[in-house]
Amino acid sequence: MPGKLGFRVLPAPPRLGDELLKRFAGLTSTTLADAMGRFNFMDEGIRSRSGLRLCGLAVTVNTRAADNLMVHKALEVAAPGDVIVVAAGGGMRTAVFGDLMCRTAVARRLGGIVVDGAIRDVEGITSLGFPAFSRSVSPGSCDKDGPGEVNVPVACGSVVVMPGDVVVGDADGVTVVPRGDAEEVLRLAAGFIERESARIREIGAGVHIKPDVDETLRAKGVIV
Repeated sequence: MPGKLGFRVLPAPPRLGDELLKRFAGLTSTTLADAMGRFNFMDEGIRSRSGLRLCGLAVTVNTRAADNLMVHKALEVAAPGDVIVVAAGGGMRTAVFGDLMCRTAVARRLGGIVVDGAIRDVEGITSLGFPAFSRSVSPGSCDKDGPGEVNVPVACGSVVVMPGDVVVGDADGVTVVPRGDAEEVLRLAAGFIERESARIREIGAGVHIKPDVDETLRAKGVIV
Protein backbone atom coordinates (compact mmCIF):
# COMPACT_ATOMS: atom_id res chain seq x y z
CA MET A 1 0.00 0.00 0.00
CA PRO A 2 1.32 3.50 -0.82
CA GLY A 3 0.06 4.87 2.53
CA LYS A 4 -3.06 6.50 3.88
CA LEU A 5 -4.85 9.53 2.50
CA GLY A 6 -2.83 12.62 3.34
CA PHE A 7 0.35 10.64 4.02
CA ARG A 8 1.30 8.59 0.98
CA VAL A 9 3.67 8.14 -1.95
CA LEU A 10 1.92 7.16 -5.16
CA PRO A 11 3.53 5.71 -8.29
CA ALA A 12 4.19 8.05 -11.20
CA PRO A 13 1.97 7.72 -14.29
CA PRO A 14 3.41 6.30 -17.53
CA ARG A 15 6.07 8.72 -18.74
CA LEU A 16 5.85 10.77 -21.90
CA GLY A 17 8.49 9.73 -24.42
CA ASP A 18 11.90 11.38 -24.31
CA GLU A 19 11.63 12.53 -27.92
CA LEU A 20 8.32 14.24 -27.22
CA LEU A 21 9.74 15.96 -24.14
CA LYS A 22 12.78 17.18 -26.08
CA ARG A 23 10.46 19.13 -28.38
CA PHE A 24 9.53 21.35 -25.42
CA ALA A 25 13.15 22.15 -24.58
CA GLY A 26 13.45 25.16 -26.88
CA LEU A 27 9.98 26.59 -26.25
CA THR A 28 9.32 29.53 -23.95
CA SER A 29 6.81 29.71 -21.15
CA THR A 30 5.07 32.55 -23.00
CA THR A 31 4.66 30.64 -26.27
CA LEU A 32 3.23 27.64 -24.43
CA ALA A 33 0.82 29.80 -22.43
CA ASP A 34 -0.38 31.45 -25.65
CA ALA A 35 -0.81 28.04 -27.27
CA MET A 36 -3.13 27.03 -24.42
CA GLY A 37 -5.42 30.04 -24.74
CA ARG A 38 -3.40 32.13 -22.24
CA PHE A 39 -3.98 29.59 -19.49
CA ASN A 40 -1.87 27.19 -17.39
CA PHE A 41 0.86 29.64 -16.38
CA MET A 42 1.72 30.13 -12.73
CA ASP A 43 1.06 33.47 -11.07
CA GLU A 44 3.65 36.21 -10.89
CA GLY A 45 4.67 35.25 -7.36
CA ILE A 46 6.51 32.17 -8.63
CA ARG A 47 9.91 33.56 -9.63
CA SER A 48 13.21 32.18 -10.85
CA ARG A 49 15.80 32.23 -8.07
CA SER A 50 18.85 30.79 -9.81
CA GLY A 51 18.25 32.37 -13.22
CA LEU A 52 18.22 28.99 -14.97
CA ARG A 53 15.62 27.53 -17.30
CA LEU A 54 13.89 24.24 -16.53
CA CYS A 55 11.95 21.75 -18.62
CA GLY A 56 10.85 18.34 -17.40
CA LEU A 57 8.08 16.09 -16.17
CA ALA A 58 6.42 16.93 -12.87
CA VAL A 59 6.85 14.93 -9.69
CA THR A 60 4.33 16.60 -7.41
CA VAL A 61 4.49 17.10 -3.66
CA ASN A 62 1.72 18.28 -1.35
CA THR A 63 3.02 19.35 2.04
CA ARG A 64 2.34 21.81 4.82
CA ALA A 65 4.34 25.01 4.75
CA ALA A 66 6.72 24.09 7.57
CA ASP A 67 7.63 20.51 6.61
CA ASN A 68 9.72 18.96 3.83
CA LEU A 69 9.65 15.24 4.64
CA MET A 70 7.88 14.44 1.38
CA VAL A 71 10.13 16.78 -0.60
CA HIS A 72 13.04 14.58 0.48
CA LYS A 73 11.10 11.51 -0.67
CA ALA A 74 10.31 13.12 -4.01
CA LEU A 75 14.03 13.63 -4.62
CA GLU A 76 14.41 9.88 -4.23
CA VAL A 77 11.54 8.73 -6.45
CA ALA A 78 12.10 11.29 -9.25
CA ALA A 79 13.87 10.20 -12.41
CA PRO A 80 16.70 12.13 -14.09
CA GLY A 81 15.36 15.28 -15.70
CA ASP A 82 12.18 15.39 -13.61
CA VAL A 83 11.00 18.63 -12.00
CA ILE A 84 9.84 18.58 -8.38
CA VAL A 85 6.69 20.71 -8.00
CA VAL A 86 5.92 21.49 -4.37
CA ALA A 87 2.62 22.84 -3.07
CA ALA A 88 3.60 24.19 0.33
CA GLY A 89 0.54 26.32 0.92
CA GLY A 90 2.33 29.46 -0.21
CA GLY A 91 4.27 29.52 3.07
CA MET A 92 6.57 32.53 2.95
CA ARG A 93 8.68 32.13 6.11
CA THR A 94 9.91 28.54 6.29
CA ALA A 95 12.06 27.10 3.51
CA VAL A 96 11.39 23.55 2.34
CA PHE A 97 14.42 23.32 -0.01
CA GLY A 98 18.02 24.46 0.33
CA ASP A 99 21.67 23.81 -0.46
CA LEU A 100 22.01 20.29 0.96
CA MET A 101 18.83 19.03 -0.72
CA CYS A 102 19.98 20.72 -3.91
CA ARG A 103 23.19 18.69 -3.82
CA THR A 104 21.07 15.55 -3.71
CA ALA A 105 18.97 16.81 -6.64
CA VAL A 106 22.07 17.56 -8.70
CA ALA A 107 23.60 14.17 -7.88
CA ARG A 108 20.40 12.53 -9.09
CA ARG A 109 20.46 14.73 -12.25
CA LEU A 110 16.99 16.19 -11.64
CA GLY A 111 15.69 18.96 -13.87
CA GLY A 112 14.72 21.57 -11.30
CA ILE A 113 12.26 22.51 -8.58
CA VAL A 114 9.22 24.79 -8.30
CA VAL A 115 7.98 25.64 -4.80
CA ASP A 116 4.76 27.46 -3.93
CA GLY A 117 6.43 28.50 -0.72
CA ALA A 118 9.96 29.34 0.40
CA ILE A 119 13.43 28.07 -0.43
CA ARG A 120 16.80 29.17 0.95
CA ASP A 121 20.55 29.08 0.19
CA VAL A 122 19.97 30.74 -3.16
CA GLU A 123 23.66 31.48 -3.71
CA GLY A 124 24.52 27.83 -3.14
CA ILE A 125 21.72 26.60 -5.39
CA THR A 126 22.85 28.99 -8.11
CA SER A 127 26.48 27.91 -7.81
CA LEU A 128 25.35 24.31 -8.23
CA GLY A 129 23.67 25.26 -11.51
CA PHE A 130 20.24 24.03 -10.46
CA PRO A 131 17.02 25.60 -11.80
CA ALA A 132 14.91 26.73 -8.85
CA PHE A 133 11.66 28.72 -8.74
CA SER A 134 9.73 29.73 -5.62
CA ARG A 135 7.24 32.16 -4.16
CA SER A 136 9.68 33.44 -1.53
CA VAL A 137 13.14 33.10 -0.03
CA SER A 138 13.67 32.70 3.70
CA PRO A 139 16.58 31.68 5.94
CA GLY A 140 14.23 29.68 8.16
CA SER A 141 14.40 25.88 8.19
CA CYS A 142 11.55 23.41 8.63
CA ASP A 143 10.47 20.09 10.15
CA LYS A 144 10.69 16.61 8.64
CA ASP A 145 7.65 15.00 10.22
CA GLY A 146 4.94 15.07 7.57
CA PRO A 147 2.22 14.64 6.65
CA GLY A 148 2.36 15.02 2.89
CA GLU A 149 1.83 13.28 -0.41
CA VAL A 150 3.90 12.56 -3.53
CA ASN A 151 2.51 12.19 -7.06
CA VAL A 152 -0.94 13.61 -6.36
CA PRO A 153 -2.73 16.53 -8.05
CA VAL A 154 -1.55 19.83 -6.55
CA ALA A 155 -2.17 23.55 -6.94
CA CYS A 156 1.08 25.44 -7.45
CA GLY A 157 1.17 29.10 -8.39
CA SER A 158 -2.61 29.07 -9.01
CA VAL A 159 -2.29 26.25 -11.55
CA VAL A 160 -3.30 22.61 -11.24
CA VAL A 161 -0.30 20.33 -11.75
CA MET A 162 -0.70 16.61 -12.26
CA PRO A 163 2.09 14.05 -11.94
CA GLY A 164 3.79 13.67 -15.32
CA ASP A 165 2.73 17.06 -16.71
CA VAL A 166 5.34 19.02 -18.67
CA VAL A 167 6.75 21.95 -16.69
CA VAL A 168 8.66 24.75 -18.45
CA GLY A 169 10.19 27.63 -16.52
CA ASP A 170 12.27 30.60 -17.68
CA ALA A 171 12.79 34.28 -16.96
CA ASP A 172 9.10 35.01 -17.61
CA GLY A 173 7.71 32.38 -15.24
CA VAL A 174 6.43 28.80 -15.25
CA THR A 175 3.93 27.19 -17.60
CA VAL A 176 2.43 23.71 -17.17
CA VAL A 177 1.33 21.56 -20.11
CA PRO A 178 -1.12 18.78 -19.21
CA ARG A 179 0.48 15.51 -20.24
CA GLY A 180 -2.57 14.41 -22.24
CA ASP A 181 -2.45 17.59 -24.33
CA ALA A 182 1.29 17.63 -25.02
CA GLU A 183 1.11 16.78 -28.73
CA GLU A 184 -1.67 19.29 -29.38
CA VAL A 185 0.14 22.06 -27.50
CA LEU A 186 3.29 21.42 -29.54
CA ARG A 187 1.27 21.75 -32.73
CA LEU A 188 -0.36 24.98 -31.59
CA ALA A 189 2.96 26.39 -30.37
CA ALA A 190 4.50 25.76 -33.79
CA GLY A 191 1.72 27.84 -35.33
CA PHE A 192 2.37 30.72 -32.91
CA ILE A 193 6.09 30.64 -33.68
CA GLU A 194 5.40 30.72 -37.42
CA ARG A 195 3.08 33.70 -37.08
CA GLU A 196 5.54 35.57 -34.87
CA SER A 197 8.32 34.96 -37.37
CA ALA A 198 6.12 36.36 -40.13
CA ARG A 199 5.37 39.43 -38.02
CA ILE A 200 9.09 40.00 -37.37
CA ARG A 201 9.67 39.96 -41.12
CA GLU A 202 6.85 42.49 -41.60
CA ILE A 203 8.36 44.84 -39.02
CA GLY A 204 11.71 44.54 -40.76
CA ALA A 205 10.01 45.47 -44.02
CA GLY A 206 8.53 48.63 -42.49
CA VAL A 207 5.03 47.43 -41.50
CA HIS A 208 5.35 48.63 -37.90
CA ILE A 209 1.67 48.64 -36.91
CA LYS A 210 -0.55 45.70 -37.76
CA PRO A 211 -3.43 46.67 -40.07
CA ASP A 212 -5.94 44.81 -37.92
CA VAL A 213 -5.30 47.26 -35.06
CA ASP A 214 -7.13 50.03 -36.94
CA GLU A 215 -9.79 47.56 -38.06
CA THR A 216 -10.48 46.65 -34.44
CA LEU A 217 -10.60 50.31 -33.41
CA ARG A 218 -13.07 51.17 -36.20
CA ALA A 219 -15.27 48.23 -35.19
CA LYS A 220 -15.38 49.69 -31.67
CA GLY A 221 -16.36 53.14 -32.94
CA VAL A 222 -12.97 54.83 -32.72
CA ILE A 223 -12.20 57.31 -35.52
CA VAL A 224 -8.74 56.54 -36.91
